[in-house]
Amino acid sequence: MNSFLPINRQEMYDRGWEQPDFVYVCGDAYVDHPSFGHAIITRLLERYGYKVVMLCQPDWKRKESIMEFGEPRLGFLVSAGNMDSMVNHYTVSKKPRSQDAFSPGGKRGFRPDRATICYSNLIRQVYKKTPIILGGVEASLRRLSHYDYWDDKVRRSILLDSGADLLSYGMGEHSIIEIAEALDSGLAISDITFIKGTVYKAKSLDNVYDYIKLPTYREVTESKKQYARSFLLQYENTDCLTAKTLVEEYKPYEFVVQNPPAEPLSMQEMDDVYGLPYMRAYHPVYESQGGIPAISEVKFSITSNRGCFGGCNFCALTFHQGRRIQVRSHESILREAKEITKDKEFKGYIHDVGGPTADFRHPACEKQKEHGVCSNRQCLFPTPCPNLNTDHTDYIALLRKLRKLPKVKKVFIRSGIRFDYVLADKKSGFLKELCQYHVSGQLKVAPEHVSDRVLACMGKPRHAVFQEFVRQYENCNGKLGLKQYMVPYLMSSHPGSTLKDAITLAEYIRDIGYMPEQVQDFYPTPGTISTCMYYTGLDPRTGESVYVARNPQEKAMQRALIQYRNPANYDLVAKALHREHREDLIGFGEKCLIPPRKIRKQPQNQNIQNASKKKSKDNRKGKRR
Repeated sequence: MNSFLPINRQEMYDRGWEQPDFVYVCGDAYVDHPSFGHAIITRLLERYGYKVVMLCQPDWKRKESIMEFGEPRLGFLVSAGNMDSMVNHYTVSKKPRSQDAFSPGGKRGFRPDRATICYSNLIRQVYKKTPIILGGVEASLRRLSHYDYWDDKVRRSILLDSGADLLSYGMGEHSIIEIAEALDSGLAISDITFIKGTVYKAKSLDNVYDYIKLPTYREVTESKKQYARSFLLQYENTDCLTAKTLVEEYKPYEFVVQNPPAEPLSMQEMDDVYGLPYMRAYHPVYESQGGIPAISEVKFSITSNRGCFGGCNFCALTFHQGRRIQVRSHESILREAKEITKDKEFKGYIHDVGGPTADFRHPACEKQKEHGVCSNRQCLFPTPCPNLNTDHTDYIALLRKLRKLPKVKKVFIRSGIRFDYVLADKKSGFLKELCQYHVSGQLKVAPEHVSDRVLACMGKPRHAVFQEFVRQYENCNGKLGLKQYMVPYLMSSHPGSTLKDAITLAEYIRDIGYMPEQVQDFYPTPGTISTCMYYTGLDPRTGESVYVARNPQEKAMQRALIQYRNPANYDLVAKALHREHREDLIGFGEKCLIPPRKIRKQPQNQNIQNASKKKSKDNRKGKRR
């Protein structure tokens, strides 16, 4: 019978273990579901025969908390969790978030800032020589020097600041098993320098071959041009077939070396990973604390693919999952769907079947299999590549099989589709299938902006492409007799976006009669081209200057313009319009965004209070006379 992995010493003893092979230290609460990275890595190690225990959200203020299981035989595995801990803690305006969906009851405060560094330092205080291996999104995207938005400076590789020995970047399935086997064979952690998908420290380059030397840490901290150059070299070396080893020097005799990425998982390997014996729930210990809210978003969803060749500049997937598409077989997905239908809380609705981009179910082109992804162009931007395979036939067949399962009433697609990719498919009829069966009344899409210049900075298609998709979507629903709407995701303050562009976006929102409930203000997170633009003011691929809105008030104005109908945003919108000399948008005309400011009359009781104060004052003056 399946069970959760041990979360304390007693549960470890109950399994008859005196010492674990690995202690997995995690910033998230323990959720044994394949949407959580810690669940995949620990279950995979378990499959290979290793004894793994979970030390989730230890008290970072007490070094004793790291000693719950004693010293592991092979090492500590450290991850901040499913999110970068700083993104988890703070909004784009650097204000503390009120909730943490990955913690008990959704409450914040269960993990420290920069959790990967904090946990590793805590371990090293107690266990001086025990191997520490970093993994997860936070470590993966900070593996080399990187701009840190919260410190507003370039920070060193997280491998140096953490005091860890080795870092596994990307999704990690291949590298973690190779690391475990190397340690189990008796190799010292300092000798494990040969595994793809890992980063290690070196005192010399005598044993490093065929590498690219990046600008030094000193150079990237002193020159934004050098930072942009370093980032581009990293970006061009993210494919397992073409990437070189990258070397970054921090000082004489101190180097950080990044091996080429691990190979993507085959279909069989994907099936094996998602077929591991997950409990598909959070550990019962959290029940009395309100559970773990994050499970609700994925409990009835299915991951069908990984990777994304969409190439949005503000997305870090290229650095983490890569641009190669990895997919599960129909049989594997159907088995998981049948398991979902057995859940007592299942109401007949599969919430999602997808991944980073739901409708990517095969490589972008056949050439990728032999030659890797192109380093000098994107698959979809600025226009779809002539070699792009846009066939949705496999995805349609999968969705049809899922719809036929007993107990399944509806299968939704919520993880997003690429509308330009859908338009490029002229044969499969996917749009009709989507509208007829897989939209829950509203289709969420991400045009992000309407200014072609801003869209180019984002790596998104021209606005005319989105307009054509809207036209076809509405036409298709009309033919089907369905009243279904579209919810566009929009972003403010992305590099390249001026106040003038923000006003243009507001006018578009006005014209389509849409009032966004949510707006994403650009968040400069590690590992994206857009963050490089934000920090340097340069497009790393061309060297051209890019406008960046850094002033907090201007960022607030850009955001407010997208929600100009909100009375709370009136002052910011008015200030933006005046600044750009667009007073023509202030008035009562149908093209106006806001009305002129009205002179507010004081409430009657306020007038009475003021008259009473005046009379009292006059009386006092009379007495003094």
